[in-house]
Amino acid sequence: MTLFKLLDDRTPLTGRLAMGIEYDGSAYCGYQFLKHSPSVQAALEKALARVASQPIRVHASGRTDSGVHATRQIIHFDPPVPRSMKAWVFGTNANLPRDVAVRWVKEVPETFHSRLKALARRYRYIILNQPSRPVLERANVTWCRDPLDADAMHRAAQALVGEHDFSSFRAAGCQSSTPRRHLHFIEVHRHGPLVVVDVQGNAFLHHMIRNIVGALMAVGRGDRGVDYISDLMALKDRTLGDVTAPACGLHFVDSLYDDHWGLPREPLGPNLLAFLGEWTGERALPDCPIIEFRRGRPVAETLPGR
Repeated sequence: MTLFKLLDDRTPLTGRLAMGIEYDGSAYCGYQFLKHSPSVQAALEKALARVASQPIRVHASGRTDSGVHATRQIIHFDPPVPRSMKAWVFGTNANLPRDVAVRWVKEVPETFHSRLKALARRYRYIILNQPSRPVLERANVTWCRDPLDADAMHRAAQALVGEHDFSSFRAAGCQSSTPRRHLHFIEVHRHGPLVVVDVQGNAFLHHMIRNIVGALMAVGRGDRGVDYISDLMALKDRTLGDVTAPACGLHFVDSLYDDHWGLPREPLGPNLLAFLGEWTGERALPDCPIIEFRRGRPVAETLPGR
């Protein structure tokens, strides 16, 4: 697959549009708009409005917290005026700050919704595990100077796979109506000095991944045993858990949709991990109720992460 495709500058796009967005979250309160702090959503809507010469409201596949990055955030909006593919991408990027960029734009049916039609979300947490502090990577990794046993972290993490009550990894201010989530997989691998926690699920609670990584790092240091994660799960009490890992190491790398929407396939980010060579949508999704619900098939009305 090629990343280099010519952008049409003649054909106006008139229907609902989906966009792939990338951003460095260091300077933002998170993706979602807040009155008191800069957000990715506000920067994006301001740039799109300049291209359209009218206000535009966007909807995203998922919210990211303050300081968290994204390489494949999917948004959608209904353009008030026709513009070409090139105008939407280049024009929006010309009006965005340097830490936010549009990767692509595509016409989609009006039934597409970036959040409601998403089948899964995927994150990667990157730990730079070396004695000296990072310099070039300092904004997008978490530094750990103590040796980590990535294999022990991976074994411990397998207790999280499946549908569970994740109360022990849920921030106190989480607004979700249920602590239950379905983790499709979680993997921990070492690549030289990088320890990568790769996790995918139907959705995630507030600070859930960062709380999981904080507990896994305790296992990796040898402070806790491999059964620590399953023991925490059983307690269902966040106050008995470990520290929350820093936001700077967390990257939202994929939001998955059914193939019939025709969204572009891209290499999973961040570019620091490009050597892994995996593209979006390569792994089969598990058979679970929430995915059937997102696909519009009849299932139980009350579902986790709905």
